[in-house]
Amino acid sequence: MVDKDRVDGSAKNIGGKLKEGVGNVTGDSKMQTEGKADQAEGKIQNAIGGIKDSIKDAFKKD
Repeated sequence: MVDKDRVDGSAKNIGGKLKEGVGNVTGDSKMQTEGKADQAEGKIQNAIGGIKDSIKDAFKKD
């Protein structure tokens, strides 16, 4: 089972990419920056979820 952080992190990353893209099209530098920040946060959250999954898997095998 995939950790909720992985799902939420991936969604935040995709949302950040969309926000950055809209900022690029509209020339809104604040939106571009927010999109990049959302992407970074999403990647971190996804990584944390991956670590949690690895820990859960390690305990299931023993």
